[in-house]
Amino acid sequence: MTDASIPPEADWDRAPSLVDGAGSLELTAADCDLRYWLRAVPQGTLRGKVLGHDEDVRPHEVTRNPGPLNEALTQELAFRSIAEDKATRALGHMVALAPDTATLEFYTTQLMDEARHAMVFRRHLLSLGVPEHDLFATVDRLAAADRDAVLVPLENLGLQVLRDERDFIGGVVVLTILVEGVLAPAAQLSELKWRVFDPAAADVERGAGIDEIRHLTVGSSVAREHLLAHPEDKERLLDLITRGRALWEKLPATEMTLRRETLFQKGLDAHRDLAGDYEIWPGRRLADTTVEERVETAHAWSEAMQRKRLIYMGLEEAI
Repeated sequence: MTDASIPPEADWDRAPSLVDGAGSLELTAADCDLRYWLRAVPQGTLRGKVLGHDEDVRPHEVTRNPGPLNEALTQELAFRSIAEDKATRALGHMVALAPDTATLEFYTTQLMDEARHAMVFRRHLLSLGVPEHDLFATVDRLAAADRDAVLVPLENLGLQVLRDERDFIGGVVVLTILVEGVLAPAAQLSELKWRVFDPAAADVERGAGIDEIRHLTVGSSVAREHLLAHPEDKERLLDLITRGRALWEKLPATEMTLRRETLFQKGLDAHRDLAGDYEIWPGRRLADTTVEERVETAHAWSEAMQRKRLIYMGLEEAI
């Protein structure tokens, strides 16, 4: 049953996909203030889904048991939990630097969202057989190498901009374009590919994706409004995007994704009967996809979404 008081972009059943929503919706910090969040998220998106899914939705047995599907998903969740933890900590600087009440309230709510994402990704590992007493050690074992190779360099860029230079709008651009704008399409791919093998994990991704629509659209709006008021900052922000993309090119993020997709493919090949005729996107059965196709599709989503956001922000020269 749909509650008409819940904004459609935050409603579990009515919200668009992450890529569609982040590429087409327009939301401002003033739209998404603390009152909006208190109504839309605890009473809307997350109602009955404290851990990101209904209590009776569980992973399939083939994903809970040892094997490539379990390896692929546990590695992914461990990495995502660390990424969201680092985002939460960076957002503390953005809240402190917020130039007005609208951005202070919005980034306070985003801080809460990211902390929740870290928690639900981490705790879903318990449903996949990780003992609770060993949870944090397991996260470190599964994702420490990828954390150091991929996340720490990005974190250092963000801290340089936010903590050292105290550049609020630079932090908005780093988060919106260089971090979440790149990682978000991979999250949508996760939601779609895990739907058959772990519907609970897919729902966790669905809820996080609904939040990310808000984060990306409002972040783009904050940057757009700033550049309309301060066009002299445009070249500096374009240079920041160039430096950030150069950093991305050096990171082994694609190799990390290919490694996990290869594990997923092994599990998919072994359990095609479960995948059946399920379509990962319209007209394409999951069982017929390949590692390269899934990675390239997520990359195409990322490029298309970034193009739309950069044009909207007035930074089309960065395309």
